[in-house]
Order: sequence, then C-alpha cells, then structure tokens
Amino acid sequence: MIERLKPYLEGKKEPGIKYYNFSAWGGGGGGVVVAYAADPRKTKDVVDLLRTVILADLPDVRAFANQGSLLNVDGGNSREIQLHFQGPDLDALMKSAGVAMAQIPQAIPGTFPQPFPELALSQPELQLIPDEWRISRAGLDRNAVASALRAFTGGLWAGEYFDGNERLDIIVKGNEWHSPEELAELPVMTPGAGVQTIGELATIRQTVGPSQLSRVNGHRTVSVNFEPPETMSLDEALTLLREQVEPKVRETLPANAQMTYAGSANELHEALAAMAQNFAMSLLILFALMAALFRSAWDSFLVMLVLPVSTAGGIGALQLIGLFSFQALDLLTMIGFIILLGLVVNAAILLVDQTRARERAGLPRREAVRQALETRARPIVLSTLTAVLGMAPLIFMPGLGAGIYRGLAAVVSGGMVIGTLFTWFLMPSLLRLGETATVRRPADMPAMAK
Repeated sequence: MIERLKPYLEGKKEPGIKYYNFSAWGGGGGGVVVAYAADPRKTKDVVDLLRTVILADLPDVRAFANQGSLLNVDGGNSREIQLHFQGPDLDALMKSAGVAMAQIPQAIPGTFPQPFPELALSQPELQLIPDEWRISRAGLDRNAVASALRAFTGGLWAGEYFDGNERLDIIVKGNEWHSPEELAELPVMTPGAGVQTIGELATIRQTVGPSQLSRVNGHRTVSVNFEPPETMSLDEALTLLREQVEPKVRETLPANAQMTYAGSANELHEALAAMAQNFAMSLLILFALMAALFRSAWDSFLVMLVLPVSTAGGIGALQLIGLFSFQALDLLTMIGFIILLGLVVNAAILLVDQTRARERAGLPRREAVRQALETRARPIVLSTLTAVLGMAPLIFMPGLGAGIYRGLAAVVSGGMVIGTLFTWFLMPSLLRLGETATVRRPADMPAMAK
C-alpha cells in the first residue's frame, strides 16, 4: 500500500495526496489508512483512488473507503447504519450476519458492509466447562469458581484502598501459568472438599473463537455496519433494508435471537421525534408571543397562516436544488425550518401591527391596510433581500465544508421568498375580513357641474 501511495504523495500522479497515516490493531481486528488530499476539493477523487487502486486486490483483506463526516471529529460517521444480531448461539448469529453481508450490496448498490467481530472463528480460545456435581460437592457454586479463574487470569477485583487522597483498586492475582495443563493444576480451596484443582472442578477444552467479543445491553452481539451511498437518504436506505434484506435475514435467524437497527438508523427516528417536538413547541411559543403582542388571538392566527405557505416554499427550494445536486433532508436542513419560523413572520407582524394602529386612529379598515402596506413596503423588501442574498452563496457557491449548510440556506431562502409573496398578496385580504361597507355622505361627494 505504501508503494502504491508513493507516486501520489510525490505529486507524480493525480489526485495528489498531502500526507497519510496508518493504524492497526491486533487480534484480527483490522486497520485504517487515512489519506488527506493535497487539494481539498479533490477529496472524493482520493476516496475513489483508495477504493479502486490503493486497497484493490489485497490478499485476504476486505477493504472499503469513505469520506469522514464533518460533524464527527472522533472518526465516526453520521450516516452509518448498524444491524445488531443478538442471541445465545454465536454460530447462528454469524450465519445470519453473513446473509445480511451478501444481501445488503444487492439491495443497495455501492455499499460495503463490514462485520464486527469478523464472521470467522479463528482466534485460539480456552473454554472451561464447569462440572456441576463436583462443584456442588465441594461446597462452591459457579460464581465462586469463576472468581477463582479471574484471579488466575486477568485478576480479580477485591475492593478499593483509600488513603484519604486517592483511591486504588485492590487486584488479587494467582501464580502465572503458560499452558492449559498448568492452568488445570492450579489449586482452589473449597469448604467441603479441601484443596481442589481447576481441572477437577471444570473441563478445559482448546478450541477457536471470535477475534473479539461484543455485547450490547448485556447481550452477545454480532453487528453489520455500512454507509448508504451519498445520493441516498437514510430513510430510503432503511426502507430498502426492511423490504428486501430483513425478510431474507429473518429466515435464517433462530427463534431465540433478534435483529435490531442501531447507529444512524436508530438515531434518525429519535432525532425526527425530537425535531417534531421542537417544531411544535416553537409554533406554540410563537403563537403565544404574538397573541400577547397584538392582544388578539385572531391577529396572531392571521400571522401564523404565513407559516404553512413558507414551509411549502422551503420544500420547493429543496426540490429545485435537488435537480442539480443531491440534497438530503438532514438535521441541519430541518433546523432551517425552525429558523424560518422566526424570520418569515416579521413582515406579517409589521403589516398587522401597522393596520391595527391606523384603525385605532380612526381610519376605515380598507384604508388602514393600504397605508400599512405602503408604509412597511421598504422594510419588508429589505429584510427579505437581506436573508435571501445572504444565503445565496451557500446555495450556489458553497465553499469547502460549507456544503452541509446548503439545505438550510435553501429552506430559509425559499421560505422567505414565498412567505413575502403571501404577505404582499394574501395577508391584506385576510386583514380585511370582517370589514364593514361604508356609505359616503353627500358632503364627501365631488361637486357636479350643472
């Protein structure tokens, strides 16, 4: 891999790589290579280079490449979907995970699922099977034997020592051993049978097991992780999983096992529920504040009518920019709708406030609406232009790292434009609801020439 990276690091081939680093961990866990593009605008080209050249055809290695998320500084990915297979039978869990590994790329092309731990039992392992009859005759139980084994292996935690300033763990460790036979000869003091050996209380068997053990919520777990393509939203990927992958996986899943979604798949539903609550709370607070400002729930309701129209404008703007480049409805974009609530009502508030002020001054409602519209025209136009033009660079010319805000900017700009048009053309009509017809007096009529 270093030889393959060398010409790109030296600038002899494109795309250029500024620097790279490797990391690996033992036990068959794998490793990571991180490469940084010399030109950040060509990061996607470097990802393709890693996938098709640097990591291609490596013997006994399953490799994949993806671009890290800007919103995760710990190396994780905000779009990763995880499938957890949980149950007591590890072999059955690995079999079901293998089915998922084969079906996911067929249902969602362009994905590279990764299992954790590896779907192969290749790590040397010692299994100790307790002899229940001997243990009970010796006056012990499984927990006592397990505690003795901890003392003879990694160490048994026996408590804490506190000297008034700091706490220290007390760890009990037995004699070292170097073979299963030596382990079997280690002594254990029992209340009913005197000194017994590990080999007398348990059967030691040499076998192979997984390279790592994974538990989620206390249950043995085998996971399959993958990231949907950039042009596919998480919701679309989850729909394909449930319709095409999950039925085939459940055919091989034992009755005492279960499959659950985690990672971004689980966080998506939680985030959508939280966002819906925040949106509803924003509407309630906005309505209450305007009702207190106008001292009228009806006027507050009239202003709130601009929100559905502006929301439709934000969705339309998302659809429009989606014709030129993929734009998902991510969390930042959803936050744009909440921001839009506070921006789009400004023009309507100005119009309603000026209309009611002129009505209190004695003007008929029709004339009050007309004067309010003329007086507030400039502030409304300027505030709308400020928001739309300020967001325009994020929509049409997003710089490096600013692409994540494109959806937010599109929602705010589209909602402001449509909301302002609504304010100009429909809000005056709504304000004139309940208007009483006025009869002109003779003194107000123009003089007629005889």
